[in-house]
Amino acid sequence: MKQLLFSLCFLGVLSTVSAQESIKAPQPFGPVPSQKQMDWQQMEFYAFIHFSLNTFTNKEWGFGDESPQLFNPTALDVRQWARVAKEAGMKGIILVAKHHDGFCLWPSAYTERSVKNAPWKNGKGDVVKELAAACKEYGLKLGLYLSPWDRNHADYGKPAYISYFRNQLKELLTNYGEVFEMWFDGANGGDGYYGGANEIRKINTLDYYDWEETYQLIYKIAPKTLVWGIGPSEARWIGNEDGFANETNWSLLRQKDDLAGKVHYSEYTSGHEDGEKWVPGEADVSIRPGWFYHASEDDKVKSLDQMVDIYYKSIGRNATLLLNLPPDKRGLINENDIRRLKEFTATIKADFRTEVLAKTRVTANNYRGNNDKYAPQNAIDGNKNTYWATDDEVKTASIAFEFKKPTAVNRLLLQEYIQLGQRVKAFTVEAKIDGKWKTIASQTTIGYKRILRFDRVVASALRVNITDSKASILLSNIQAFDAAVFVRMPEISRDKNGLVRMKSEQGSRIYYTLDGSVPSTKSVLYTTPFRYPKAVKIQAIAIDTLEKRSSAIEIAKYGMSKENWKVVSVSSGDMTNVQRIIDGDPVTDWSFGNETHLLPQEVIIDMGAIMSIKGFSYVPKQQGHHLNLIANYEFFTSLDNVHWSRQSEGEFSNIKNNPIEQIKLFSAVNARYVKFVAKSAIEKGNNHTICEINVIE
Repeated sequence: MKQLLFSLCFLGVLSTVSAQESIKAPQPFGPVPSQKQMDWQQMEFYAFIHFSLNTFTNKEWGFGDESPQLFNPTALDVRQWARVAKEAGMKGIILVAKHHDGFCLWPSAYTERSVKNAPWKNGKGDVVKELAAACKEYGLKLGLYLSPWDRNHADYGKPAYISYFRNQLKELLTNYGEVFEMWFDGANGGDGYYGGANEIRKINTLDYYDWEETYQLIYKIAPKTLVWGIGPSEARWIGNEDGFANETNWSLLRQKDDLAGKVHYSEYTSGHEDGEKWVPGEADVSIRPGWFYHASEDDKVKSLDQMVDIYYKSIGRNATLLLNLPPDKRGLINENDIRRLKEFTATIKADFRTEVLAKTRVTANNYRGNNDKYAPQNAIDGNKNTYWATDDEVKTASIAFEFKKPTAVNRLLLQEYIQLGQRVKAFTVEAKIDGKWKTIASQTTIGYKRILRFDRVVASALRVNITDSKASILLSNIQAFDAAVFVRMPEISRDKNGLVRMKSEQGSRIYYTLDGSVPSTKSVLYTTPFRYPKAVKIQAIAIDTLEKRSSAIEIAKYGMSKENWKVVSVSSGDMTNVQRIIDGDPVTDWSFGNETHLLPQEVIIDMGAIMSIKGFSYVPKQQGHHLNLIANYEFFTSLDNVHWSRQSEGEFSNIKNNPIEQIKLFSAVNARYVKFVAKSAIEKGNNHTICEINVIE
């Protein structure tokens, strides 16, 4: 009898094991990433280096006529670049080997416009080679940017240039070891030097380069290189230069439509739910307003608040983050940039220091065939190759985590097993507080990684509800954290009359200084707006009254107020609202030009007194789809509004993709009147917008 019972039990065990082994594994759904794309996605965070002739000419886009003799860094140290990147947790560096002006940071055999004709190292230097060695030393991957557009080359726009372009690709992909990413900028065609022609050359970006053949050349030479940008790329631009993806972000793209010119770049921020190709997003942004180093931006490094937001809106929204760190004229990443990067890195590390789900009791209302191979515990086992999976027909499900005792939480990280496709379309998060379930977040896509920030809750359990999915649910990782409360910096503004206003989050107090000292709780407490028309550097912090935690320091610099300024004449436009361009508010805008008044257009401003100025800035409109941006300008000064001297002219480079305040410097001059002339525009319309005109004292 005992033998019979043993046999029956043994057969039962075998039956259970056999049933579990017979459970069919989930199948891929829709487009899936290649191994190359998986390796790239897992890098998450890497550096961009913009360093070239523009660093020494104070330009964003060189025209192509600049002398290679200008390239002469005094203390170039690529090992410093690599060390800074490594300490920040970055996994690689992408170097701009050639920007639009055509100057090459390696001694290319196909042009004289390179480091071989620069005084740096007597023409024997090779920045690409040095960086490749530094990346290897610090365990970083090397990526390269080669501008398809060349404003110097005489053959640009002609078939002969394509051979030149491909020859340089071969050099870069053959001589410097493995390249993890080849970066092709979307800026192509326009005015340039072009071997002395000084003309405008327009090309069809999708046809001129024959991207299919160019890509095949790359894959033949460097099969492990992921190609980003134009053409049938393996990763896409995120659609802005602000470093963020949309809350809904698919790693899919209707690439056939994109290659046919049917997809607007604004769609890149979200991708396409019905995309036929796996083309994940890369969010690129500079730590400064510009991409190249400018001394005038030393005090305009992105704030800690901005940097933290960028992280959560890029890596936290299923994208990778490519952060630009532009070396200065010495050839070093600037101290201001390093300081902010360290603050940022420390903040992010602290946010994810205390994980709270690893020891919870995990349950789900469905898992595939009740097979432990797909059990909900897989979502917290720390193994990226295991996952919780539902049955094929189950596209809505819940997974719950029960704490041993009420636990504080304010971050949630989720990851799909994207090797089998991106599936989740919508989900909610609930917290069990005092015995009742409360919804604390409702979101859409997950993808490779999704990180949610929410107000701290103390919960006895958390529950993630997948409310809509394309196919069965596959989640490989779910983590929750209790991050320290992040106190945002106060906002500071000053109007044209010198009235200073500050505001902070509810529950915070603001303390400020006007004398250059570091603000603290012993500094002046802000209570009401105050007038300060003189030149000043305002520094302020916000203190959370409950947590007693401080924000980073917000710094605002102002010259003399504009209370005596007035616009005395414009060539066209509504004079009623023209004073908006000198009201001290960078949001209000005014436009000139119409069907009968085409460019150029001008505006003359009386500053009310003679001042010594050394530059000006144009603040463009930054919100909306039709910004009516000015592309080329002239700037004049006068003492009497009769006799004028031109102080500056040129272009606002890259303003279309990065519509930030445009700063132009010149030798100091005394002036009472200034004249700003808009010579050409980005868009074809006849209206051209200004938010603010400032002078630099």
